[in-house]
Amino acid sequence: GQERAHQAACFGLQIDHPDYNLFVLGESGSGRTALLTDLMKSEAARRPIPPDLCYLYNVDVPDRPRALRMPAGQGRILRQRMAHFAKLLESDIPKRFQGPDFRTASERIELTTKALDDEAYAELRRYAQEHRFEIVREQGNMVFTLTDQDGKPYTAAMTAALGQEQRDALEQAEVALRKEIARYLDKVRSIERERADRLDQLRRQIVRPMLEQEFQSIRNELRKQIKDSVKLGGYFDQVRDEILDNLDLFEDIDEDDAVILDDRATLLSHLRVNVVVDNHDREGAPVIVEENPLMRNLFGSIDYAPENGSMVADFFGIRAGSLLKAHGGFLLLHLRDLIADPLVWERLRRFMRSGRLQVEESGIFSVPLPAVSLTPDPVDVSVKIVLVASAREYYAVQEADPEFARRFRCKVDFAESFVATPESRRATAIFVGRTCRAMGLPHFSAAAVAALLEESHRQTQDQARQSAIFALSEELVIESAALARGRGALLVDADDVLRARQARIHREDYLEQRLRETLADRERLLDVRGERTGQVNGLTVMDLGDYAFGFPVRVTARTYAGDEGLINIEREVELSGPIHDKGMLILQSYLSSLFAHIAPLALEAAVVFEQQYSGVEGDSASCAEFYALLSSLAEVPLRQGIAVTGAVNQNGEMMPVGGINEKIEGYFRACELLGLDGEQGVLIPSRNLRHLMLDRRVIEAVEAGRFHLHAADLVSYGMAFLCGLDFGVAGPDGYPADSVLGRAQRRLQAFREACASASDAQSRRIFNTTASSRSS
Repeated sequence: GQERAHQAACFGLQIDHPDYNLFVLGESGSGRTALLTDLMKSEAARRPIPPDLCYLYNVDVPDRPRALRMPAGQGRILRQRMAHFAKLLESDIPKRFQGPDFRTASERIELTTKALDDEAYAELRRYAQEHRFEIVREQGNMVFTLTDQDGKPYTAAMTAALGQEQRDALEQAEVALRKEIARYLDKVRSIERERADRLDQLRRQIVRPMLEQEFQSIRNELRKQIKDSVKLGGYFDQVRDEILDNLDLFEDIDEDDAVILDDRATLLSHLRVNVVVDNHDREGAPVIVEENPLMRNLFGSIDYAPENGSMVADFFGIRAGSLLKAHGGFLLLHLRDLIADPLVWERLRRFMRSGRLQVEESGIFSVPLPAVSLTPDPVDVSVKIVLVASAREYYAVQEADPEFARRFRCKVDFAESFVATPESRRATAIFVGRTCRAMGLPHFSAAAVAALLEESHRQTQDQARQSAIFALSEELVIESAALARGRGALLVDADDVLRARQARIHREDYLEQRLRETLADRERLLDVRGERTGQVNGLTVMDLGDYAFGFPVRVTARTYAGDEGLINIEREVELSGPIHDKGMLILQSYLSSLFAHIAPLALEAAVVFEQQYSGVEGDSASCAEFYALLSSLAEVPLRQGIAVTGAVNQNGEMMPVGGINEKIEGYFRACELLGLDGEQGVLIPSRNLRHLMLDRRVIEAVEAGRFHLHAADLVSYGMAFLCGLDFGVAGPDGYPADSVLGRAQRRLQAFREACASASDAQSRRIFNTTASSRSS
């Protein structure tokens, strides 16, 4: 029964173009989610497997992790190889630094450096000796002393015996020596820098080939073409440079040196690969149904960890949401879940506009401000979103947010019912069989399936259409099977279905039962026998959401001479809805047209629903209101055993109404309670006959002649039936005197005469009062 929706969904899922997302309209239980999920899976199986998504450490800008797309399955390969690479660095680099090649080359550098140092020191020492100083190196410090001609150190007494000129010369020599020492130290530092540079260059020469070899090995293992190969190459270059810049962390160090060990662990942690979307075991494109679209579930999140009293983020804490996971495939969401959170709705709008997504920490303001935050690279996301909503929600979004609605150019409208055919009935039997098999329930007999079909027709209130709300049928299948099992049967029969339906009604009809009790106690007035003028039994439906039932209500009318016209008491006290008010205005228009030849009408009339305190809506009682009004005007009594439902148009035609079965059954139960006499029944529009799917007890009562159903096309036929008089056809002199309209015409003329007499009397009083005032 959902061929239109099926065709639209297939079209929308197959078209590969931006903004052709799907807006699925339908009532809950219509199978919209199940059908779309099946179609998405079918279409996804034909699509290529989307790439993995990885986040990598960014050496240049640590707070902006790199996003990398890789062919499906290669994300975890890269992660495994980089983990192996990190372990290799810890074990292989120290071995290379202890190898004979490195030791020989480093010793050569050390010897060269020592020779240059010794040569510079020898020059300094010669200079010192030439100026009668002896200089030695003690623990990195330069110590010098003044000597005599024999090379012996000056004593304090010898220094004190020197003249002033000699002392001045000695101080100048010492200043010059200190300058030489400073030049020597500068030269030594330059030699040390050169030594360090040469050793660093040597380390790089030893390690670089190993790094290049490992990177090439990883590239070779990632055999498929990588779209982001340039970005991956840049990442490898960053890793290589960071390792070469920190080779001192891999030298043979003491295990107790915690600082260096921590620095090494930090460096190696940068080599991890965070595979946020792993499609290695996927077949086709992803299909995700997000039942809880919170901010972090839909858009992803970043985990924070406490560190030294603050919250710190790490690129390995980036988590993908449903949108990232659904890249290249389909994501099903429910509109009601989205609009419940304005922040989620607004962010989804921005994503739909740009097609780019940046993972953020949605709960950042609910925790202490982090010391280290992240701004991961945004990524382009190609996903077809399937948004499920009711028709009311869909049109509300179209009106309130047309820009968002334009992103969903494919509308998939699920029907609430479909035309019943032999094929649809067979499909229903298959549905019942599949449900029983899937849930492990006893299967249904042909009669039981027929009973389910009748209930499906009843749900649509149409003999020619079946309900498309399969969830209700599934519930009845489960409950009927439970009753069959309770009696030990291996097969569900029609009585089990009827008992299950009756049990459900019994669970939900408490309010209806209380209202029936008010009838039995005569708290609520209802006459189902005899005749009354200006009074008729109307029928209403009370819809509680999960249960609807019909209940009779007495409609009364009173007419007087006057010029106020028709007064709707419910409207006057603001207890009527706009549709009911519209029905009353149509009724007034039709009534005026019947007596246009004696217009204007000198009429004042009031119509009311007796003992109705919760408001009135709908126009299905306009026929009953018309009969009560005309009965009062024509002073003809109406049969109280016949309840009336139907709307009237300006031509006097009876229009079909909703809830026809509930109304008839509600009145039948009321008559049962007050006593069936074989004369009671319901008058309905003929156009409602196809909607009759009555309870078996009502059908049996009608067949036995204890209750009756009457149908009419025109309100004139209904009026004649209720009062036993001709309705009346207008002639040259108006309506026949013995007809209903003839009697009403005579009374309207009497009203006019009364109004005219009252008007003349009023005019005379005004004239006399005026004349008296002038004479005074």
